Amino acid sequence: MPAVPEPSGDDFSRSGAQAYAAEWARVVRRLGFVPLSAAETERLLLVHTVRLAQGLLAGTFSAEPGEDVGRALVEAHLTEPGVLDWSVRALGERFLPEVLPARAASPVARERVAALQGALSAGFARALRGRTFSQQERIARSAWQARDAVEQALRDSEARFRAVFIGAAIGIGIAGIDGTILDVNQSFADMLGYTMEELREINVASLFHPDDAAGMWELYQELIEGKHDRARVEKRYYRKDGSIVWTDLAVSLIRYDDGRPRFTVAMIEDITERYELQQRLRFQALHDPLTGLPNRTLFFETLGHVFETARPEQRVGICFLDLDGFKAINDSLGHDLGDRLLIVIGRRLADCVAGRGHLVARMGGDEFVILVDSGDGIDDAVEVAELALAAVSAPVHVGDQQLAVSASIGIVECPAAETSASELMKAADTTLYWAKAEGRGRWAVYDPERSAADIARSALAAGLPAALDRGEFVLHYQPIVSLLDGAMVAVEALVRWQHPELGLIGPDRFIGLAEETGLIVRLGAWVLRQACRDAESWRRACPDTRLVVSVNLAARQADDPAIVETVAEGLRTTGLPADLLQLELTESAVMGTAGEPLRALHQLADLGVRLAIDDFGTGYSNLAYLRRLPIHCVKLAGPFVEGIRADGVDAAADHRDERIVDALVRLAHALELWVTAEAVETGVQAERLRALRCDTGQGRWFGPPVPADQIRGRLAKGEAAA
Repeated sequence: MPAVPEPSGDDFSRSGAQAYAAEWARVVRRLGFVPLSAAETERLLLVHTVRLAQGLLAGTFSAEPGEDVGRALVEAHLTEPGVLDWSVRALGERFLPEVLPARAASPVARERVAALQGALSAGFARALRGRTFSQQERIARSAWQARDAVEQALRDSEARFRAVFIGAAIGIGIAGIDGTILDVNQSFADMLGYTMEELREINVASLFHPDDAAGMWELYQELIEGKHDRARVEKRYYRKDGSIVWTDLAVSLIRYDDGRPRFTVAMIEDITERYELQQRLRFQALHDPLTGLPNRTLFFETLGHVFETARPEQRVGICFLDLDGFKAINDSLGHDLGDRLLIVIGRRLADCVAGRGHLVARMGGDEFVILVDSGDGIDDAVEVAELALAAVSAPVHVGDQQLAVSASIGIVECPAAETSASELMKAADTTLYWAKAEGRGRWAVYDPERSAADIARSALAAGLPAALDRGEFVLHYQPIVSLLDGAMVAVEALVRWQHPELGLIGPDRFIGLAEETGLIVRLGAWVLRQACRDAESWRRACPDTRLVVSVNLAARQADDPAIVETVAEGLRTTGLPADLLQLELTESAVMGTAGEPLRALHQLADLGVRLAIDDFGTGYSNLAYLRRLPIHCVKLAGPFVEGIRADGVDAAADHRDERIVDALVRLAHALELWVTAEAVETGVQAERLRALRCDTGQGRWFGPPVPADQIRGRLAKGEAAA
């Protein structure tokens, strides 16, 4: 008897498996004769129980163990029909609670059990059919041998043949090559509900089911023409009362001595119960057990068929739907109520497109999909999406709860010839994400250009870590100039990406990605160290100048517990004096600091580092809070400076912007803060800012961002303040 290693882990119950196998053995022995002792039967079925458990626990699931067990039952001669029925039902109802109790509530485990049920039935059926076919072959050979024996000993041969023919448990029929039934046994007559005399007056063709008549008649014609000696199919027949019987049909051609077709012998087994069981199992495997809708497997089968059979001009559409905030409902009200909500939503979605021929499927979780293949273009898909949103948004009463639910839908519609099933679903998933990002409770239509931009953005995000490792980032420095005497007093470090394929990329294309992925902390640390190295090299080259280097600090960097040590290490390893380093934080980041981040700002100030607020005036500053922060400088936001124009386009707005800048400068000076104006583009702006007593300016008027060696050149010319 084969030995199978037991599954390991807390999922498997040894005692449960033994109890399950013992009950299985008792049922098998009660149903009919078993050629094994009770102990041997129980040991055999325990091996099969463990094998099924291994299949369910496998990392990569396969239904093959179920098929192996079904085949093994037949090989052990446990072929009573009730054995298969009990084995399949017990696998679905009792196996998980008794053998794998830890997986009893797992939807994945239940799906795997359904697959094993189908595989066990299929393995049992194929093994039984193979054995039956072998028996049929032996009977056919016996019949042929009996016919040969007629020529030698007619009476003895006829007696033996009639015994086989009459006593066979399966239906046997003999027909002429014109289809006229010559003889049948009682089993054949009982199977179809006729008397043997009635069947002898019927042509084979009249028994064929209309849905397979053409194919069956062609097969029969090829057989009686001598093109084949035998054929085997599963087909339907009509009983006399009009009901349908599914059969396993094996037909053999009997020839004359000269090879001419003589008659056919058909052997028929009633497989109706097995077929119906397989159909039930297939339904379970292809439908969601919670909502009853087609599941992911059936959806992709249907979608694949649409693409395989699509006409060149046929269009296909997808409405990919996801409930908004479903996790919050599950977490707050419980999974039971969440499941009941999904049932209601699934029914509504099916009802809202009923009669339109669209497939509605549950993809898993709170995701549903509607296949729109009517060929009416994007308008039809949009109409379906709006119907679905309206159906979902109606109040849902579940128990004593009234829930307001919304959904987001991604719509993709295109000619079937221009895409594939996988590409269509990928686009639908992307579009669903757009709909959610745009506010939820709405639909979005797939845009190839936007998708391409997203893909390019994702590619940049994916390439950021390797680019940092390869040293592809460079720093450019923009001068910050005194508005009093025009001397360069500081520079702002601005990072660029020297992309090997796209060239020099500005920070607007990758800084946001670095913040989203968390790489901003590593990148910011590199910028800080490099800026300190460059600033120290300038100081050593021009010791008479005191040029400050200003480095932007992202919000995530400011929140990093190691930020103080990172800055201190950068100063220590480069030798740059702390007062020549300025760290810029946005106003919103500074205003939101509390606890450890606030302590970090004070610790940075204690190092001697200057701190500046970037984009000052665009947030909602708490002035009392700002007064207590260790800030040295504020940088006026660019829009205020840009409003100071000399073109006379809008004199009133120009005057308002100038008054705002004047107020901000006065406020900063009252707090004893240095003021830098950003985005200074013209000489007129610089002159007005000087009149408003702004301390320093930065922008194209004073010079664009340039590499470090160009800053060194300006220092050598004596442009910096001493």
